[in-house]
Amino acid sequence: MEIEKSGACVSLLDDARSAAKELAVEAAATERDRRVTEASAAAARRAGAFALGVRRSDGGLEVDLTTRVQFLGELGRGCPSTAWIAATTYEAKRLLQIGVSDKAYADAFGDVDSVVCSSARPGRAVREPGGLRISGRWPYASGCELAEWAMLSVQLPGDAAPQPAAVFARTRDLVVDRDWHMAGLSGTGSHTLVGHDVWIPDSHELDLPRIAAALSNIAIAVGLFAPLWGAARGALDVVAAVLAARSSPNPAHATLADSPGARRNFAVAAHKIDTAERRMLGIAAAVDATPPGEALAAEERARLRMDLITAVRECRSAFEDLLDLHGSSGLDNANPLQRYWRDFAVGSRHVQFTSHVVEEDYGVLLLGVADAPSGML
Repeated sequence: MEIEKSGACVSLLDDARSAAKELAVEAAATERDRRVTEASAAAARRAGAFALGVRRSDGGLEVDLTTRVQFLGELGRGCPSTAWIAATTYEAKRLLQIGVSDKAYADAFGDVDSVVCSSARPGRAVREPGGLRISGRWPYASGCELAEWAMLSVQLPGDAAPQPAAVFARTRDLVVDRDWHMAGLSGTGSHTLVGHDVWIPDSHELDLPRIAAALSNIAIAVGLFAPLWGAARGALDVVAAVLAARSSPNPAHATLADSPGARRNFAVAAHKIDTAERRMLGIAAAVDATPPGEALAAEERARLRMDLITAVRECRSAFEDLLDLHGSSGLDNANPLQRYWRDFAVGSRHVQFTSHVVEEDYGVLLLGVADAPSGML
């Protein structure tokens, strides 16, 4: 990956690459245990994975989006699950910086390397003097067993309809229902948090209007794609390592590396992954270049979302090429190739990558027949 950044950025990405090697050793255990191992969590923290979005004034790294996706992509080459938790922690911490009181801010950023999990599925809340009582089940809380804090959506009773709210809760006041049994990204430990009449002081209720005004869905989406791109690049690494040693089914060539056809297939897969990286970095650069307080035009945001789902499709196609090239042994449970494939298959079905919604938005905006209907831009 070519990097035209400051020396500090190059050093940070070197740290991510070093951590990725440690994460790769632990990746099978991370998947088996359905949570990031202690060794992987420690390696990620040393590299700065959970401090990417924390302000420098608070002791964090405060990187731009371009650096963030490069870092998460490198981390994902070792373990997409660990990189995914770093990505979701970044988003949670960013929203907390925008929408919490000074008291909650001090709790959130007392440890710049802490993990913060979140869930957008709403629970229930009742307002009482001085705060809220919340109850419910909050699924998809990635990294919840590593996290000290959780950002949770709730609904308050309203005259006509429930009113949305969000809170910042201690995970020790909640119970983890270990119900995350997925074909891929198992190591994210995206289990369900459960609570009953948990007390949340007023200081730990989030300012949703302020958060909504600053929210960038395209930045969230490309940040989540970066670990998945890392999975594709990790798969390419696996296949590259075996080409020279693996015998070719064509007796005219001793190894796959000796076969012109195999070399071509490998080159095509690599080019798809490289092209997806260029799209990812192009999206990040466009967001980074937008002046603070301004937003890209809706049509431009829709075009960038189209670039992103195209990058997803390029990586998905590259996986098929790599699996074909490696052969059935690539699907052995002991082979990391199949884990990368499954991690990508699950992660790329996240709502942020729903292709038909993105395509509908773009078509409507191009034709000028209405505003984008999804609200995802």
